Amino acid sequence: MKTTRKFTFKNIIIGIIFTLFFISFAVIFTVNFRPLYYYDIDYLQISEYSSYDKEGIIRNYDALIDYNSPFYKGELKFPDLTSSKEGLQHFVEVKNIFVAFYYIGLLSFILCLLIVLYKRKQKDYNYLLVSSLTLVLLPFIISLFAMIDFDTTFVLFHKIFFRNDYWIFDPQFDPIINLLPQTFFLHALLMIILIILLGSISLFIGYMIKKRSLLKGLGKKKEKE
Repeated sequence: MKTTRKFTFKNIIIGIIFTLFFISFAVIFTVNFRPLYYYDIDYLQISEYSSYDKEGIIRNYDALIDYNSPFYKGELKFPDLTSSKEGLQHFVEVKNIFVAFYYIGLLSFILCLLIVLYKRKQKDYNYLLVSSLTLVLLPFIISLFAMIDFDTTFVLFHKIFFRNDYWIFDPQFDPIINLLPQTFFLHALLMIILIILLGSISLFIGYMIKKRSLLKGLGKKKEKE
């Protein structure tokens, strides 16, 4: 490696950039991975809990996910469900957060690509190890809190990201809440954490491969000398 110091200020900043990219990617992928919810319809018995048939549940869930896309223009309209003014406003705020992840993901991806190209020219791959460790910290902390008390973590998340109580739905006016059990959000969180962990592992493997390659190159150079 070009430098023996791994945890430099620059490498930590790079680690944060990679963390932002993998978090954004994990969130975007999970939100758009509809099979997870389709599986939970049966696994969590959402049909029995909500009194809607599976086809109707899928139809309304798809409308919600389509709405959260940055490419969707217009208001949220559920095919079969009513919504309160506060409920619709909450989903506007949710969409704003998801769209922000798209922008953060795109910007961080470009920065990551530039970093990879620059560091390859420098033959410095220590940033991969630092990024791997930086990335794994977040899922570890979130997993710890979720395992201790997911309900409290769930409420705390909403209080941090939303400045009102519109996320507290009344099923009478916003029956969509009956289609979104809290356990489903736990499953989505676990998928996000898994993707982040896979990202961390991939960075670590990349570091080890590059380290061995450089060490092998140095060994051959010494033999020639």
